[in-house]
Amino acid sequence: MRIEQQGQTLNVSGIRELGAANANLFRDEVHAALPGELRMIEIDLSQTNFVDSCGLGALVSLYKRANQQNGGITVRLLNPTPSVQQVLELTRMHHLFEIVQRNNASPNHARETTAVA
Repeated sequence: MRIEQQGQTLNVSGIRELGAANANLFRDEVHAALPGELRMIEIDLSQTNFVDSCGLGALVSLYKRANQQNGGITVRLLNPTPSVQQVLELTRMHHLFEIVQRNNASPNHARETTAVA
């Protein structure tokens, strides 16, 4: 997992799975990386093949923490794989998080986004 801050956005990527084995570590590392001036957290799920209830719990915990900080920090889930998208929809998490399919062809991850309903 890679955590990088770019301006007021915290980018989290390189997550292969988010489940019981690593959900606490994910939650703790991302919470520890939350600076005061942050406005957005983007979690890239393009490499994530598995999410279970513990992983969803870690995402919800992060969402709650982000909303308590700085008057509310937006949490975006980027490019979820089809299996992860299905879990998000079945658990209705797609109503809680902003889910974005982003064109990754640009070297700077251009801000061309399309929200997924």
